[in-house]
Amino acid sequence: MTTELFSPPALNPHPDPSPRRPWLAALMSLVLPGYGQLYNGEVNRAIWLFLGFALLSVPGLVVAALYLPDHWTVAALAASLLASLGVWVYAVSNAWSVARRSLGYRLQPWQSSGFYLLVLLVCDSVVLPMLIGYVRTQQVEAFKIPSSSMAPTLLPGDFLFADKRYNCPQCKRAVRRNDVAIFVYPNDRTMYFVKRIVGLPGDHIELRNQQFFVNGGLLPMRTQPATIGLATAASSAQPQASVAPETLDVTVAAGTVFVLGDNQQHSQDSRQFGSVPLHDVVGRVRQVWFSWGEGGVRWSRLGLTPE
Repeated sequence: MTTELFSPPALNPHPDPSPRRPWLAALMSLVLPGYGQLYNGEVNRAIWLFLGFALLSVPGLVVAALYLPDHWTVAALAASLLASLGVWVYAVSNAWSVARRSLGYRLQPWQSSGFYLLVLLVCDSVVLPMLIGYVRTQQVEAFKIPSSSMAPTLLPGDFLFADKRYNCPQCKRAVRRNDVAIFVYPNDRTMYFVKRIVGLPGDHIELRNQQFFVNGGLLPMRTQPATIGLATAASSAQPQASVAPETLDVTVAAGTVFVLGDNQQHSQDSRQFGSVPLHDVVGRVRQVWFSWGEGGVRWSRLGLTPE
């Protein structure tokens, strides 16, 4: 009598060849670097490409904006951008070429549409947003200047980096007089303003004959008369400035700072909305990384550090 041997089923649930589609592999890596490599079954390469892109595009910006000498910033940003794009282009081309050679490819047990969707959601909706959110709240954030209230220090069309390692319990950099700071606009907490801090808690601020005095010392006028005459009023992105008082005599309250625009004739600042709570000061302007005006790119302003 012949005994029939039991043969267990193959471990691979997809025994038939499943050639990879090059256009699909390239499209997936175009959506997310490394995603097409996952489709091709190259898990390690997929992980490294995704990490390389994420680290070059986000922490790379932090290093360029905060930790390198000022005159290196623009070049470092360009290098970071080119490196990120290079990783992305390589991911797309590599996914295409590997898929073309995978005619006899057999699917792995984990390769399914549900798994691909899960990876995309985790990377695109969790990992990258968390990384970007941490950088924007704790390290550096980019802003665009919409008005002339800080001219000539900052001009409409300036794009700048704000150092967010500022004015917090664990931060080494405390608020100082003369800082050009970003803060929450008291009359609309969905907006941010940029002004110069001229008064700290306890300082005595006086305005006499269109001149400001801080603790008895004259505050220098930063805007030249010619610049004032040419400056435009606040843009629609900033509320229209109300009439500033002709005289002022205040002591800055505890826990607040007094702020002024360098272009005092076209600025809505503490003269109208009062002192700003210290906890609403969220960043310090570090550097102009790009500038665009009526004549095009303002090359001379690239890398400018406001003083």
